[in-house]
Amino acid sequence: MAIDLYYWPTPNGWKISIALEEMGLPYNLHLIDIGNGDQFAPDFLKIAPNNRMPAIVDPEGPDEKPISIFESGAILQYLARKTGQFGGATERDRIAVDQWLMWQMGGLGPMAGQAHHFLKYAPAMDPPNDLPYAKDRYRNETARLYGVLDRQLAETSYVAGSEFTIADMAIWPWASLWEGQQQTLDDKPHMARWLDQVGARDGVQKGRAVAADKRGDIQTDRKAQSVLFGNKS
Repeated sequence: MAIDLYYWPTPNGWKISIALEEMGLPYNLHLIDIGNGDQFAPDFLKIAPNNRMPAIVDPEGPDEKPISIFESGAILQYLARKTGQFGGATERDRIAVDQWLMWQMGGLGPMAGQAHHFLKYAPAMDPPNDLPYAKDRYRNETARLYGVLDRQLAETSYVAGSEFTIADMAIWPWASLWEGQQQTLDDKPHMARWLDQVGARDGVQKGRAVAADKRGDIQTDRKAQSVLFGNKS
């Protein structure tokens, strides 16, 4: 049975659309327009209580009973276990995958996300919030993290070793937006090679293309700015 994917075309959403395409799992797409506030709808909050997408509902979960899952890292781990794909063949491999997945969830995702916010979106708000300290802070920390990634990829074909895994699926969507984070690849040849290598995969391209036409420009969309950056509990 098809998995229900609750999604919007952002780096976190791409993680799961890429995973589903790579794993060959059928899915029904449910668009959650985060600029319109769909993530606060009561029905969606029953699935994702943290009012964030992506989320999934698998009608064939554990014990063949439906299960809903939020948090992109948890979804990736679940899908890898469900299919026996991309999670690491041995316990040592699985540890490597998990640690790089956690690196993305706890480090690269939040830091690159803040870089996007303070470099692109905050200065375009009304009134503008152009904060040099915040811009330098998140630009520099994102650069540090990409340095870590480049050094890892100097030793391995993919992030967690010789095989493509859910760690790559988690990291690539954020890393592919390096230009918007005001980064450079001139001193990161191994990251550049990996970006091209992963980006050439059929499943990655298909996952990245899901609802691509819906991806708007938050820099000019005042309503989306209010919804995404306003004070909502």
